[in-house]
Amino acid sequence: MRLQKYMALCGVASRRKSEKMIQEGKVKVNGKVVNELGTTVDPNRDIVAVDNKKIKLEKKKIYIMLNKPVGYVTTVKDEYNRKKVIDLIDGIDERIYPIGRLDYDTSGLLFLTNDGELTYKLTHPSFEIEKVYIAKIQGIPNHVELNNFRNGLKIDDYITSKSEINILKKYADSSIVEIKIHEGKNRQVRKMCDKINHPVIELKRVSIANIKLGTLKEGEWRYLKDNEIEYLKKL
Repeated sequence: MRLQKYMALCGVASRRKSEKMIQEGKVKVNGKVVNELGTTVDPNRDIVAVDNKKIKLEKKKIYIMLNKPVGYVTTVKDEYNRKKVIDLIDGIDERIYPIGRLDYDTSGLLFLTNDGELTYKLTHPSFEIEKVYIAKIQGIPNHVELNNFRNGLKIDDYITSKSEINILKKYADSSIVEIKIHEGKNRQVRKMCDKINHPVIELKRVSIANIKLGTLKEGEWRYLKDNEIEYLKKL
């Protein structure tokens, strides 16, 4: 089994984050530092350690939905000692981590798990999982700006895939919009709104695929229901 896949199944992090940890020299196999992504391990024979702590396959899979507040980082560790989403989860013995990310200043739906396969499915662009956001933005976009947003915008070094944006409410100098995207690049929604000259004032993710945040209060979490887990695995 590839080392990064084994790490994900052990609940260390997603495959992509595990790959970064390998490249940073944080992973040892049988006592030796390994930084080659092609490394394979035998879960029954090899001893793998991350940051000098032995890891093992998680037998119990955990699936959690969190309503992330603004002011928390979507990481397990933070070098600046900021508040982390993992701090909001109590009573869990298994090592879990966030699926994907939400910016420090963005609130809303976030999944946490120790299931590396599900994490891969929900974060890899090829699966095109829809994410829905409600945003308060400066000004009111006109027809041309809305069409540009929907048809793809050049952000940094890439062009965004086609997306949806609809105005829900209009105010004197701002508006509320619903945004649907199938990607999840760093600060993508904010960058897209900046590109059409309507910067985000507030941003909240309200659904991933057909799993909705619902009435879950900010800062609270719950286990995903069996039917929700089954649905996500079948995507």
